[in-house]
Amino acid sequence: MAADQPRRPASRDGALIAELLAKLAPRAKSLIVTVYGDAIAAHGGTVWLGSLIRLMGELGLGERMVRTAVFRLVKDDWLVATPIGRQSTYGLSAAGRLRTEAAHRRFYAPLERPWDGMWHLVIATGAALAPETRERLRRELGWLGFGALGPNLMAHPNADPLVLKATLADLGVADRVVVMTSRDDRPQALAGLKALIRDGWDLERLSADYQGFLERFRPIGRRLAQKPAPEPAHAFALRVLAMHDFRRVLLRDPMLPETLLPAGWAGAEARSLLIDLYRRVHRAAESHIEARLETARGPLPAANADYWGRFGGLA
Repeated sequence: MAADQPRRPASRDGALIAELLAKLAPRAKSLIVTVYGDAIAAHGGTVWLGSLIRLMGELGLGERMVRTAVFRLVKDDWLVATPIGRQSTYGLSAAGRLRTEAAHRRFYAPLERPWDGMWHLVIATGAALAPETRERLRRELGWLGFGALGPNLMAHPNADPLVLKATLADLGVADRVVVMTSRDDRPQALAGLKALIRDGWDLERLSADYQGFLERFRPIGRRLAQKPAPEPAHAFALRVLAMHDFRRVLLRDPMLPETLLPAGWAGAEARSLLIDLYRRVHRAAESHIEARLETARGPLPAANADYWGRFGGLA
């Protein structure tokens, strides 16, 4: 098999992992971002490229695919390379750490998220931005959960101010858009807000995507509840693929307060399932990560305190 073609994990549990890989069809670049965010960041954020190649091989990525994806992540300012002799370590760049920390606040937060009724608004006047810049702004803010309420207006009910500021700076539009906060002074008038939300966010698609996550991982959750913890390699793959699948939906989710969500919203159930899966496999997965990955100084450092605080506490 060519080095740049996906390889099936070889283990007793390989069939399950291969089935998930076939269903999810993850792109190499995106999957590596998930691995850095979920696993490597908690252990210092930097590893030898060779050890990363071995680890990603267990997720179906060949050496050439990993090298190409890592090169592109460096170009996109996600990773930074540090040559040491004839080899290199790759770690999160300053921008990559900021993005990762922002994602962590969304991914690993407790289920309940308080809301004070405030909305963040980003207003771009027609003359201030070129059409391609405005479209890029809409796309990047969309990945932060912002909804488009008009051609020049985007809104979010629970935006991270630091991430918003950094995103606008990265796009070079910080001085060409207006950012403000606002609230509806009639908290009891939910009908108007819900109509506004239907215009700004495709909640039907989001709910369907959360349902897809549930359909893929509910059987695995039931299986894990009836048997001992899986072997480390299997646990690592399950953890990463569950996080990767959930991440693709959550990055588009505005995290609306429950009072503004439609009936039968699947997001809360999907998050509960993810937390249950994560807690069941994370220790075995950690042992595999520590056994496979290396830094310039040798073994990975122990997972930091933020890791153990995920989802309200893993211990």
